Amino acid sequence: MTVLYDLVLKNGDVVLPHGLVKADIGINGGVIETIGAIDRAAADQVIDCTNLHVMPGVIDTQVHFREPGMEHKEDLEHGMMSAAMGGVTAIFEMPNTNPLTTTPEALQNKLDIAARHGWTDYAFYFGGTAQNAKNLTKWENLPGVCGIKIFMGSSTGDLLSATDDDVRAVLANGRRVVAVHAEDEMMMIDNKKNILGDSTDVAMHNVWRSEESCISATRRLLRLARETGRRVHVLHITTAQEMDILAQNRDIATVELLPNHLTMHAPDCYNEHGTHAQQNPPIREKHHQDALWRAINDGLVDIIGSDHAPHTLEEKSGTYPDTPSGTPGVQTMVPIMLNHVNEGRLSLERLSDLFSAGPQRVHQIAGKGRIARGYDADFTIVDMKAKRTIKGADQKSKSPWTPYEGKKVTGWPQMNVIRGHIVMQDDELAPKPVGRAVQFRETVQVA
Repeated sequence: MTVLYDLVLKNGDVVLPHGLVKADIGINGGVIETIGAIDRAAADQVIDCTNLHVMPGVIDTQVHFREPGMEHKEDLEHGMMSAAMGGVTAIFEMPNTNPLTTTPEALQNKLDIAARHGWTDYAFYFGGTAQNAKNLTKWENLPGVCGIKIFMGSSTGDLLSATDDDVRAVLANGRRVVAVHAEDEMMMIDNKKNILGDSTDVAMHNVWRSEESCISATRRLLRLARETGRRVHVLHITTAQEMDILAQNRDIATVELLPNHLTMHAPDCYNEHGTHAQQNPPIREKHHQDALWRAINDGLVDIIGSDHAPHTLEEKSGTYPDTPSGTPGVQTMVPIMLNHVNEGRLSLERLSDLFSAGPQRVHQIAGKGRIARGYDADFTIVDMKAKRTIKGADQKSKSPWTPYEGKKVTGWPQMNVIRGHIVMQDDELAPKPVGRAVQFRETVQVA
């Protein structure tokens, strides 16, 4: 028989847009060519996926890989290695590095580094500020840009657009999606002075960075989005009230959640993990977590991303509130969420939508996000019955720790395929990286 395919994935339970189907997948030139019954002899290489689920490649739309400027915490090479080990096939990296990703030169530097160390495919957020706003209409379309990012509340780094005028300036320039960290900086400054005071108790974190600060920022953002006619993507929502507000604004706003907020809750997380559970926006009480799960199952949530934001254990072991906010997460995101599937909190089809099709819709990714003919051959192949224990020592990050240390999960990524290349199999990385810049439907080459 004539060889027809470079690679065939055989006998897997394939997560298609309309549901789970037992099928083979034929791949040529890094692209999906056939979904159906395929003879083994028709391929150069056959991978037996019996008893495995073949998901569209997972796209982590929210990671901080700290390069340049903070490479002691993380860098692009180790961040993408960690992503690949965790079943992630593409990452979108954030702009609050040093220097900030707010100029074409800073963007190109990241692209050059990623091209040498791309264990996954990659794209970068361009930081939006009042200072560079007038150029964003042009710069948002540079190759390798997944969207514009603004911080309404301060976090790691110096990228901050705290006032309505700052936010309006960014939203008024350009048309691609703007991803927003929505916490009210002025309200948090008041809270730190009047509520947190001299406290060194990390359990105060979600009091200082209060639910009211998130609600205020999200309301302000939506008002400005309507005023400017700009589409916004609100990141890491933590409160029940914000979900109610966003449900009434689906025409201009999409929603992203994090595994940490879906898995841990206050005050237990602070009692158990201390500053290792400290992140922005904070992990909140159980009734907020319950509201996030309702929003997922009501169809309100578009994306789940990790917000991988590593700091060293030495940095995290200081005295609150001088400890940095953020946790590693890109390598644990898939197993944590597969465990939620096995515990009945959502279906594998819904998770696949949040991991893959949602990012494609929100960011207008070209050729990724679903298993369909003509799309990139990106697959996260998982064993839904595998029982494993999460360990910090297994993390490829330069900050090899996890708030999930010792957590037992059911469901594990067994293989990671990017454009037809097997980059991870049975917890082992391939000999060399194959990643390249993600392409977008609205992106054009700028002279």
